[in-house]
Amino acid sequence: MLDQYIKKILSANVYDVAIESPLHIAPFLSERMGNNIWVKREDKQPVYSFKIRGAYNKVVQLTDVEKAAGVVAASAGNHAQGLALAAKELGIKATIVMPRTTPDIKVKSCKARGAKVVLHGDTFDEAFAYSQKLVEEKGFTYIHPYDDPEVIAGQGTIGMEILRQLNDPIDAIFVPVGGGGIIAGIAAYVKFLRPEIKIIGVESTESACLHAALAAGRRVTLPHVGIFADGVAVAQIGKNTWDIARHYVDEVITCSPDELCAAIKDIFDDTRAVCEPAGALGIAGMKKYVEREGIQGANLVSILSGANVNFDRLRYISEVAEIGEGREAILAVTIPERAGSFQQFCSLLGKRPITEFNYRYRDDHSAQIYVGVKVGAEKDAR
Repeated sequence: MLDQYIKKILSANVYDVAIESPLHIAPFLSERMGNNIWVKREDKQPVYSFKIRGAYNKVVQLTDVEKAAGVVAASAGNHAQGLALAAKELGIKATIVMPRTTPDIKVKSCKARGAKVVLHGDTFDEAFAYSQKLVEEKGFTYIHPYDDPEVIAGQGTIGMEILRQLNDPIDAIFVPVGGGGIIAGIAAYVKFLRPEIKIIGVESTESACLHAALAAGRRVTLPHVGIFADGVAVAQIGKNTWDIARHYVDEVITCSPDELCAAIKDIFDDTRAVCEPAGALGIAGMKKYVEREGIQGANLVSILSGANVNFDRLRYISEVAEIGEGREAILAVTIPERAGSFQQFCSLLGKRPITEFNYRYRDDHSAQIYVGVKVGAEKDAR
């Protein structure tokens, strides 16, 4: 199976529109974690995401009849932008179905590249169902965001670049997982040439479809998908991607939204890149892996898969980052409604800074307070 993907990856036509993204060392994280942390900067692509690779590689290979029919896709945003750019470059009409929860920055980006945008449903799967209806009614050519061999091959060029860019032994590559296109492509290429390198998928706890599939031994559909990491909000791993992932992905790590916020801050501190939550999955998972395994001196590569995040979400991300890193605790406490109660509460906390305070009157006898408390980095601080 890998033979056919290797041939497709080596011949993938992505560099008409994509760049060979840089692989940067993350000095602060490397020092803090005691390992060499490398970040593959897919946020540097023209659409600020890796998705342009697979979208263009698929569209450029369509027949003239398929191109003339126009293309359609369902996407949480990044594939949509990649397809919009690919279609524009090739002079093809594109229609994009996106969930209503898609960040506005992604919607505007698609429209700016000439695509028609249809907002439908709250998840990728609902948008996908509607896109299939358009295929039947309008005769469009459907371009799948991840579950297509040519799309997988396009994303696999990332693995090809990593092995070319980093000559030192690589211990593990941490890859964000939504529908599985990028991890399938990277795993296919890397495991064929360097099977000793671990391929570790990282999923949001709110949409861990590959983790669930590996546990069950088959593809499963999640009953509910959270949308904080909207770029990976997928309920079921793809069929083609599952065929690769179940054999060549070494493990899957799941990370909470709080941990993603902390990873976004880590990436910003090292690169000044402001990535989207899905784009920070690799770093978030790598941190948990290093803590669990206690490894030192390893070369660990993380894919920064995208940077399409609405500006108004950054305030929340910055506030939650300290919680995700374990440097802040949020307490909900009921105290007596009398003078000196809060002072007494603070004395119980010791000399710890208060980062946030909210007071809610309950009745004449008690009050509810919500307090943010700075805690130390030591394990028992909380």
